[in-house]
Amino acid sequence: MARSRLTPQRESELYEAVIDLLGEVGYDGLTMDAIAARTHSSKATLYRQWGSKPELVAQSLRNHKPVRIAEIDTGSLRGDLHEMVRLSDDCQMERDSAMMRGLAHAIHDHPELLQALRELLIEPEMTGLDAVLRRAVGRGEVATDNRALSLVPHMMIGAFIARPLIEDRSVDQEFLTEYLDAVVLPALGV
Repeated sequence: MARSRLTPQRESELYEAVIDLLGEVGYDGLTMDAIAARTHSSKATLYRQWGSKPELVAQSLRNHKPVRIAEIDTGSLRGDLHEMVRLSDDCQMERDSAMMRGLAHAIHDHPELLQALRELLIEPEMTGLDAVLRRAVGRGEVATDNRALSLVPHMMIGAFIARPLIEDRSVDQEFLTEYLDAVVLPALGV
């Protein structure tokens, strides 16, 4: 895919507009026309740069996640997980929650979106989280055979989905820190 015509700043502006629209209208309500209008772009430019709506959404989500989990290494699993939370502010988490709600239903109806998300966002994030967990196992913080190791991504995603449903509140740093200490770390024996 050719990406030569857009500056990094312009590309970032487009990605942010996609994220905003996802939170406002969800995936099904998100159209290339709406993105073009919001960003003062042409649909032709959007299709030339990204090829499809799922690809643009997935790239927007990837760009939206500036924290590289695998690069976080505080020397302890608790410290690494808390640092992940600290690096994302409450406004960002609220926006992420709205966006996740906008995508939750769509991934079931749009396999091309699910595939793009897996390739561009989920697999790299899983690889980063796996590196953090492997370091914890290597330091002896978590037993190699701990069955919760493979469930950490499920636990983390569950927090973002469950809190708005159960409490009608967005996830924030305070909640995620408490969730890590009360749920994730005990499950890992830390």
